[in-house]
Amino acid sequence: MKKIYRLIILLIGLSSVSTAQTTIPMYSNVLFYDGYASLVSAPTPPGVFRLRNDLFTRKMTASELAQIGTTLSISISISAACDNYDRIGNVNLALVPKGATSYDLATTQRIELGRYITPFVNKNVAPNLVPYAFNIDNVAKILKDTNLNILYDFWVEFELFGVPYAANTEIAGCAGRNDVFYGTVNFISNTTFDTPNNAYLLPLNFKKDLNNYQVGATDVIGETVRTVNFTLPSAINNSKFHLIVSNHGANSGGEEYNRRWHFIYLDNNQVLTYRPGESTCEPYRIYNTQPNGIYGATPKAPFTWQSFSNWCPGAIIPIRTISLGDLAAGAHSFKISVPTAVFNGGQGYFPVSVYLQGENTVLSVADYNIVSYDIFPNPAKESININCNNTIKSLQLFDVQGREVQTIMVNKLDSKMDVSNHSKGIYFLKIDTENGQFTEKIIIE
Repeated sequence: MKKIYRLIILLIGLSSVSTAQTTIPMYSNVLFYDGYASLVSAPTPPGVFRLRNDLFTRKMTASELAQIGTTLSISISISAACDNYDRIGNVNLALVPKGATSYDLATTQRIELGRYITPFVNKNVAPNLVPYAFNIDNVAKILKDTNLNILYDFWVEFELFGVPYAANTEIAGCAGRNDVFYGTVNFISNTTFDTPNNAYLLPLNFKKDLNNYQVGATDVIGETVRTVNFTLPSAINNSKFHLIVSNHGANSGGEEYNRRWHFIYLDNNQVLTYRPGESTCEPYRIYNTQPNGIYGATPKAPFTWQSFSNWCPGAIIPIRTISLGDLAAGAHSFKISVPTAVFNGGQGYFPVSVYLQGENTVLSVADYNIVSYDIFPNPAKESININCNNTIKSLQLFDVQGREVQTIMVNKLDSKMDVSNHSKGIYFLKIDTENGQFTEKIIIE
């Protein structure tokens, strides 16, 4: 019996060693300001840069990266300054060319690691600290991958858009102020360092709005559908989409508090169907200390929450991981469709973030020069827009007989081609980028 007892103690000891964790501070109580106002000049901590009033960034150091093991989670805490409404915030990872001291938000590859919603909170009422936690073990492989570390520095962004206008009159002590929230971010990892060097990463869509009324937000005006085409230079294994979507605003009867079916496709094959929303928002009531929120004075039954709320103020937005298996080299597409969405008065949107991650042991540094691009609208009447993550050198339009009917030189990441003078019908657009040539079918109507 004594021997069994000692064995149990030994196993417990080994278990505690294998699950030892380390906390890596990213941001400590930084202060966000009015997202609509001019950039403030308030000082930031050493190494932290304010890109906008709602967005900070900082480069991860070699020492911090060395502490990342095989697991990774994000711990966020938000406290109110002078904003008392539910707002969207997120933590992002920017892949910045090695050695750069700054970067351009419009051209840098970025992925969203986690999204959260602030509660309706009065800064003068306890509790005034809201915790959020995300498990992002897959990102540990990205941060530890040798090829990616040769190409990039990893910058961690902390984002939270807020406005003080309601709090200026509704919250005591907020008159005339433009600070909105305080925030802290920590990375938490274990101390096991046997992560394999075979991570493949392809950012596909970073917080681009999806709706049915704006050119570029949707494939076709009138339909809530967005397609992102991408090309794999070689096959990858155990691939997954990592998807974050939240429905926001649209007047009465619109999207913010209605649960719609979402359909996700790989290469036009459906791979996920879901409706957003939790079974109940009651666990977050404690943080909603401002009485003009959606909670009311008494608890609501689960069926009531499920009848109208697709997010809970004070909660995280789920990261939906979609297993795709092994993917062959060549052209592929991601598509999201929300066919019953309603955007009353041309308002409301779904911020969509998605990236592809997989494994490939044969990729070299050169193979990370991947190309993804968007073409919209298609069909087109007047013009087509082309956005790409690689420099577009030229665009050529061919008719169905293979005759070249239009060519433009570009030398940038985006372009617009006027097609209003061409006859209705099917055409082929050849996109010549710095990392390859691609052809897509275009319909002019």
